[in-house]
Amino acid sequence: MSEVLNVEEIFGSKVFTFGTMKERLPKNVYKEVRRVMDQGGELSLAAAEVVAKAMKDWAVENGATHYTHWFQPLTGITAEKHDAFVTHPDEDGRMIMEFSGKELIKGEPDASSFPSGGLRATFEARGYTAWDITSPAFLKEDSTGVTLCIPTAFCSYTGEALDKKTPLLRSMEAISQQALRIVRLFGNTGAAKVVASVGPEQEYFLVDREKYLQREDLIFTGRTLFGAPAPKGQELEDHYFGTIRERVGAFMKDLNVELWKLGVTARTEHNEVAPAQHELAPVYETANIAVDHNQLVMETMKKVAGRHGLTCLLHEKPFKGVNGSGKHNNWSLGTDNGVNMLDPGETPNENIQFLLVLACIIKAVDTHADLLRQSAADVGNDHRLGANEAPPAIISVFLGEQLEDVVKQLVETGEAAHCLEGGKLETGVSTLPDLEKDATDRNRTSPFAFTGNKFEFRMVGSSDSVASPNTTLNAIVAEAFCEAADILEKADDFELAVHDLIKEYMGKHQRIIFNGDGYSDEWVAEAERRGLPNIKSMVEAASTLTTEKSVRLFEKFGIFTKVELESREEVIYETYAKTIHIEANTMIDMAGKKYIPAVMKYTKMLADTVIAVRQAGAEPVVQAELLTEVNRKLTETKAALNRLQAVTVQAAGMEDAKAQAFFYKDTVVQVMEELRAPIDELEMIVDKDVWPVPGYGELTFEV
Repeated sequence: MSEVLNVEEIFGSKVFTFGTMKERLPKNVYKEVRRVMDQGGELSLAAAEVVAKAMKDWAVENGATHYTHWFQPLTGITAEKHDAFVTHPDEDGRMIMEFSGKELIKGEPDASSFPSGGLRATFEARGYTAWDITSPAFLKEDSTGVTLCIPTAFCSYTGEALDKKTPLLRSMEAISQQALRIVRLFGNTGAAKVVASVGPEQEYFLVDREKYLQREDLIFTGRTLFGAPAPKGQELEDHYFGTIRERVGAFMKDLNVELWKLGVTARTEHNEVAPAQHELAPVYETANIAVDHNQLVMETMKKVAGRHGLTCLLHEKPFKGVNGSGKHNNWSLGTDNGVNMLDPGETPNENIQFLLVLACIIKAVDTHADLLRQSAADVGNDHRLGANEAPPAIISVFLGEQLEDVVKQLVETGEAAHCLEGGKLETGVSTLPDLEKDATDRNRTSPFAFTGNKFEFRMVGSSDSVASPNTTLNAIVAEAFCEAADILEKADDFELAVHDLIKEYMGKHQRIIFNGDGYSDEWVAEAERRGLPNIKSMVEAASTLTTEKSVRLFEKFGIFTKVELESREEVIYETYAKTIHIEANTMIDMAGKKYIPAVMKYTKMLADTVIAVRQAGAEPVVQAELLTEVNRKLTETKAALNRLQAVTVQAAGMEDAKAQAFFYKDTVVQVMEELRAPIDELEMIVDKDVWPVPGYGELTFEV
């Protein structure tokens, strides 16, 4: 019998939790830490020294030898530099383990080798990490040993944010300040802050490690650059929520244990739509902790997969023609005294505060649809968005029948006199209970859907950080709240003013509301008629960061400076160009060293067969036709390979980052597809024993 797992006992065992702090810190220091976490401000150096010693002692007792400032540069992943706790030996030659308050609060990693978009030159190396006191320190254990990880922000010597955490924290303060103005208008004087909460659902693929290592494209790019469809895909819809295979279940069990130890509230696990695809969903947390934890989820998935002879693929589109992976970003707002600002209640038509909040969010999403689209843009998502598996590249808001009806009443008549009721769902079976039916259905084709008491932003890519989407969401809604509060705080008749403002916002911005099929061609045409932006690629989205509208928004709340926004646009172009360049080089390498030699070997086998059949006195009709067809596709392959080599060299020589990125998108990617096509067709013809890499069937079904 397997050992009983005590989840309550292991949960947070690798985290420097409030409970641990309470046990190890003097009361006055603990109170100071909580005050800074809750109200802001700076921890005194004396208190920092006490916290540092307690944190070090706890870490060492748990086997730690090193510490690191764990931060999130513009690479989209995390970074760390390990320093040992050791100092100079004492006079008796004994090693003393030390960790100071200064070392806790500030670090100095090299800033020159991270993406900066021109904020830092190569010779300008200094950067700083600053302790994020609101996100708990934790222990990471792997083959390097046990390391104390301290979540930090990362900025340049001249003060610009070089990471994803700093702008997120700034945006959280902005929305808290502006949302407080809204709740104060409705009489809530007890709330001290409003917290943005996030629950990012994580989709991923698992493939056999040995098969993965036979595919250069998976190793270097995270996706298959070549690959013919398997005889069976997801047509039968039998994988979704299906029985979890034992090997995958063992992985999930170990993954949960590791995440629970790190304080990650992993809750839901299931098979996703595509074969070999799965999902993990956590409980909601404060936005910055949710972002940190999602990074840990991705890191831990990869680590645990290796223990089971598997590899975890987080690319948005690892397999062509198969559902890709996203990350549903569930976002909500709540006061620190327990009010969910997105809870409509039983009668949303009478819940004026909710209707104002809803109107502001609709206004924010419509006003900044381009910016919200950009926040979910990455290279892998270009393959996914707009396909019949994910939201289109067009931003729209799904409200459901009940709220859509309320909005319609407000816009057309100026008041919402009633709202649709849910009713009962009768099962028709005497032993089954009748079910309370929601007043509205769900819409999985919508990129930004209201789902009861939160919004689900479904565009985010599976490998991407959720920091940028939440920074943008916080910022655009903070702006809408600010503008509404500016009007309502001056109103002589508040009830009349708030009524008029809700009607105005909903009427002016109702074009963003769409409850239909977001996958349909009809919606694309309708969205164009409504004037909604349809930004189809990462590079096309980049310039939305530096429009006058965007700069004004971010500078107003101190989230980004214009220079920081310009740097991020530059990073996007550079990232796109480098990513496609790596993919193109990988295709060139695989085509020249694997596929063409394998097909040449097969053509020789066919040619030998043709000769042998003729010598035996028969006419090799099938063999000759097959030889001709394979040879023709081989010729197409070589010609496409030559073109790809030429355009890749041309692209690499371009100096203007934006022009280079667009050339990769418009030219190199097109030629990559031209090379892929004949090779995928050849895979359907060539003897499997000759084909040099595992195919889609082996990768997705043999797990």
